[in-house]
Amino acid sequence: MLFLLAILLVIALILIEVPIGFAFGIGALFYGFVAGIDISFHATAGFTQISAFTLLAIPLFIYAGSLMGAAGISDRLLAFVNAFVGRTKGGLGAVTVLTCALFGAISGSAAAAIAAIGRIIVPRMIEEGYPPGHATALLSVSSVLAFLIPPSIPMIVFAIAIRESVAKAFLSTVIPALLLIIIYCVLNFIFLRKNTSIKVSPKQPLAKTAHEAIFAGKRAILALLMPLIILGGIYSGIATPTEAGAVAAVYALFVGLLVYRSVSFKNLFGTTVDAARLTGSIVMILLFLFVMSRGMVLANVPGNVADFLLSVSENRIVILLMINLLLLIMGMIIDDVSGSVLAAIILLPVTQEIGLDPIHFAAIVGVNLGLGNVTPPCAPLLFMAGGVTGTPLANYVGHTMRFLLLGHVPVLFLVTFIPELALFLPGLLD
Repeated sequence: MLFLLAILLVIALILIEVPIGFAFGIGALFYGFVAGIDISFHATAGFTQISAFTLLAIPLFIYAGSLMGAAGISDRLLAFVNAFVGRTKGGLGAVTVLTCALFGAISGSAAAAIAAIGRIIVPRMIEEGYPPGHATALLSVSSVLAFLIPPSIPMIVFAIAIRESVAKAFLSTVIPALLLIIIYCVLNFIFLRKNTSIKVSPKQPLAKTAHEAIFAGKRAILALLMPLIILGGIYSGIATPTEAGAVAAVYALFVGLLVYRSVSFKNLFGTTVDAARLTGSIVMILLFLFVMSRGMVLANVPGNVADFLLSVSENRIVILLMINLLLLIMGMIIDDVSGSVLAAIILLPVTQEIGLDPIHFAAIVGVNLGLGNVTPPCAPLLFMAGGVTGTPLANYVGHTMRFLLLGHVPVLFLVTFIPELALFLPGLLD
């Protein structure tokens, strides 16, 4: 009961916009105070967990993504994708989806994808006749791909929390991400098929299109190589995720400063400070989450949750549906990193009781938390997309729900009930 009160306090603090890390910190202090527990015991465990070598990959990937963003790669990626699909009706929508996926493979951050791509592509879409609500909604739902395309920061955190391979957790969400890319592109074309206000660039000879694609590809090649370097190093066994993150940071620094020359030393300082600030906020969140999770384990909260769900039903399908409902609620209230830790702590015992593979569970968590982050009422990515593009929420929330109900929700059900979608690629590493 005391721990339930602490959790309710955390939720209340988050809803009144207290920073998530501090909300969990206050919740942990409250629980320790009312339960008469020495909080320093939990704090020691929290510091031990955030000192894990694998977690060092997070600041390195954040810094690499920040550097590549400062180098202006979003323009190059947009031009590259646009060369292939830009001259069809609804083509710019497909460009948005594909570019968010590519940017996610570089930065690992959905918020960074919205900020870098939204300011460029959405005004252009509106200028060419796209409904502002449709353009903003497509940006918000596509940003979730950054959760699912490796390297994914939430998957790093989740893998560490459940003590599983980061490389396998990365691969578990790749097929779901590909399905979402295809479905969102198809839905975009379907929704716009009767829209007569959209301007379409005239067709041109294949040779000229090929020339444009080659030119755009040359400009974007160094950006496109970055995820290949990261993932190639990890899956070839040459580097751990942390070492790959270090290589990515050095590579991004080299590209931005010396090749593209779009990052000056003055910009470099600002970019470094921004990356450090983001890293600090994530570490603060993780520390207090680990402190609170220690209290959860000692209070047997995971075991109680498992007992409760199993008392409702022993049917595997029903339990999976209840797990997804809890994950969706988590994603609607808190960010992806916090949700990953809580899912690992609270729901992993339930999945173990029904024999769910931890890597399969990783895919479910990734897809579901992404859905929650663009689902009202809190929906941080949904509101961020509107803020970046200047579109009122009422103009795009309906469009967003259409994309989610027809695209993201079906993929979530597929991933939940067809384990091979999550386990096929990780199985290749065995």
